[in-house]
Amino acid sequence: MDAENVIGMSNKGIIQSNKSSFSTLYRLVDVILITSIFFSILTMLGEKVGPEVMGILFVNIISYNICAEALDLYRSWRTASTTLMIRSVTIGWMISAFVTTTFAYLFPSIVNLDKFVVGSWLVICVVALTSWRVVFRQILFHHRRQGHNTRKAIVIGATASGYSLANQIIGNERLGIIFSGLFDDRTPNRLPDEMASQISGDIEDAILKAKNGEIDYVYIALPMSAEKRISQILTLCSDTTASVYIIPNFFMYNLINARWQNVGSIQTLSVFDTPFQGGSEVLKRVEDVVFSTLILILIAIPMLVIAAAVKLTSFGPVIFKQNRYGLDGRKITIYKFRSMTSMDNGDVVQQATKNDARITPLGAFLRKTSLDELPQFINVLQGRMSVVGPRPHAVAHNEQYRKLVDGYMLRHKVRPGITGLAQVNGLRGETETVNKMVKRVEYDLDYIHRWTVWLDIKIVLKTVTNGFLNKNAY
Repeated sequence: MDAENVIGMSNKGIIQSNKSSFSTLYRLVDVILITSIFFSILTMLGEKVGPEVMGILFVNIISYNICAEALDLYRSWRTASTTLMIRSVTIGWMISAFVTTTFAYLFPSIVNLDKFVVGSWLVICVVALTSWRVVFRQILFHHRRQGHNTRKAIVIGATASGYSLANQIIGNERLGIIFSGLFDDRTPNRLPDEMASQISGDIEDAILKAKNGEIDYVYIALPMSAEKRISQILTLCSDTTASVYIIPNFFMYNLINARWQNVGSIQTLSVFDTPFQGGSEVLKRVEDVVFSTLILILIAIPMLVIAAAVKLTSFGPVIFKQNRYGLDGRKITIYKFRSMTSMDNGDVVQQATKNDARITPLGAFLRKTSLDELPQFINVLQGRMSVVGPRPHAVAHNEQYRKLVDGYMLRHKVRPGITGLAQVNGLRGETETVNKMVKRVEYDLDYIHRWTVWLDIKIVLKTVTNGFLNKNAY
C-alpha cells in the first residue's frame, strides 16, 4: 500500500460517537477480567490449562467486544443512570454468553471443558463486569465532588435550553464543571424575566474569556434560526483553545474531533475538542515516556558529540531555548541544539531561509538532518511535548498565523510533537506562503481528528524510514 494512502489525510465522517474518555481503560479492564476469571476457574477446578482451551476464550472476547460496540457500551456514562449501565452490560454479556455456549455445543472436541466450568465462568464474569463499573463510577463521582479535575464552563445564549443547561451544570457537582456565566448579546428588556438578571456579559465578553484561557468549555445554546451568528461564534472560538459544544438542533459545520456529550439531561455536541481525555490521555503519555526513554538511551552518546561540536565550532551556548505554544495555548520552553549565531525569542522571529547568513556551518548540517531537534526528547519526558503531534512554532509566528489561518489555534488541543502528520507528508521547513501553512494546519487538525496509537507508530516509522534529510529544512 502506498505510504500516502496509509498516513495521508482522511475524509471519513465528521462526527464521532460519544465515547467515554475512559473507553480505552474500560476495554482493557474488561478483557483482563474475562481472561483472569477464566484461568482462575480452570486452576481452582483442576482443569488443564493449555492451548486447547483458548478457543472458547477467544470466541467469547471477540463476541463480547462486538456486542459492546453495537450497544455503545464504551460511550460516556457520566450522566446516564447506573441501572441503565448495568442493564446494557448484562445484555451485551448475555448475547456473548449465548454465542460462547453455542460454540461449545457445536465444537465439543475443540472446547473440551466441563459444562460447570463454562457456566461458572459466564456467571462470575457478568457480576465482575458490572461490579467494577459501579465501583469505578462511584470513585469518579467522589473525586469530582471534592473539586478535583474540575473545568470552567460558560453558556452562550440565554435561551430555554441554555438556561436548563446552566442549571444542570450547577446542580451536578459530580460532573466536575464550574459554571462561569451565561452570555447573550440581547439587551435585558429583550430577555425572559428569569434570565435578565443572570447575564454575565455579551458574546464578545465570552469570546474574550476563552481567548484569555479562563474557560475550558463553551456551550452554544442559540436557536437554529441564528445559523449565521453561530457560524461567526465558531470562527471566533477557533482562535481559542477552549472545547466548544453546541446544543443540538443545529446546522452542519466543519467539526474537529466532534462527539456527543451529555451535561445532566441536556445533550450537547463537541465541536472543537481533544482526543486525549481520561484513558486516552494516559495511553498517549505512556507512549511518549516509553518512546522518548528508549530513544534517549540510544542517542545519549551522539548528543554528547553534537554538544561538543557546537561548543567548539561557534561562540554561544550549546542549547537554544525558545518559547513556543504548548497544550491549550500555554507557553512552554523547548530545547534545540544551537544552529545559528542569533537566538531570536521575542516578538519578531525571522524564519530561517535558504543560504541564511545566521546559520553556522555545523548548524546547516544539524538542521538539514534534524539532529538539532534531538534535545526535544527531554521536553517529551518533561511532559511539555509529545513524540508525535503538530510541530510547535515560535510564539511570534503563532500570533502571525492565527490571524491568517482559520482554526490555527486548534492545533494546540494536543501537545506539540517532534514529528507529525504534516512533516511526514513533506510539509516541513520554511512556510514562505500562507497556503503552505494552511496545508500544514489541515494535516495537524486531521491528526487530532483521527488520532490512534497505531497512527502514531506509522508516523514514527515513516519518519525513520524516510530518513531525517529534508530539502526544505534550512
